[in-house]
Amino acid sequence: MNIEKRTVDPTTHVGHIIDPARPVLILSEERKGAEQVTRHQHLRGQLLYAIRGVMKLTTDTGTWLVPPAQAVWIPPTVMHEVEMTQSVSLRSLYIDPAHATGLPDNCCVLRVDALLRELIVEAADIGNDYLPETPAARVMAVIVDRLQSMDRFSFHLPFTNEPRLRRIIDALAANPADSATLSEWAQHVGASERTLGRLFIRHLGLSFGQWRRRLRLLAAMDRLGQGASVTEVAFELGYGSPSAFIAMFKNNLGESPTRLFDHAGSDRPEQAGRKV
Repeated sequence: MNIEKRTVDPTTHVGHIIDPARPVLILSEERKGAEQVTRHQHLRGQLLYAIRGVMKLTTDTGTWLVPPAQAVWIPPTVMHEVEMTQSVSLRSLYIDPAHATGLPDNCCVLRVDALLRELIVEAADIGNDYLPETPAARVMAVIVDRLQSMDRFSFHLPFTNEPRLRRIIDALAANPADSATLSEWAQHVGASERTLGRLFIRHLGLSFGQWRRRLRLLAAMDRLGQGASVTEVAFELGYGSPSAFIAMFKNNLGESPTRLFDHAGSDRPEQAGRKV
């Protein structure tokens, strides 16, 4: 697949406008897919969210897949890139640093409930030219309050540049269905199984099995977001049956694949909002 690379211009992008009187600014876009927004940062914090479609966010410390039921919070000035392999209906919120003090200092996943979702849709309709002490400004203030109280999840795929682990990570990222054991990988990279086990915990905070399970979950969300069936994804990732895959998915994410991705097909029409 040919990926079109796009850059962010800090002189014009809404994420670089500092204005505490406008705590929330929003960017609404319809992206065609097969795009990568290259490495960049914003002066404002960003809530990366799509009403439809799935995005992949990558920072120096890990990767997050963003399906419609969830969003990723990116603190101000964190370097990141975003990749879209399919059409995405994007609604990103940008929070002025003066109002981001109660939000996490690190990237994290937030579950987008019905209330926050409707507030985001309303913010897109309002646009970015609202005035202080107006009903529109109060909607934006409610959004900030809501973000501070949302459920947060640590679910992401951490990275490391430790040479032995990086060989394993790169190989599994290229083939998430690979079922080689940690003992087999130890022979391949020239380290003992016990040493590799300690390295995974020290550098990634996860065991080898936990890390590979997260990789498969992220690969599954990517494929499901592109329209693949649960059965297709289950067998592609090496599961013996769709039911085994569904059980693993639900145990880790709290919802079945079908329920999670139903959010992408149950949207009411919205206006795209104003671009800045």
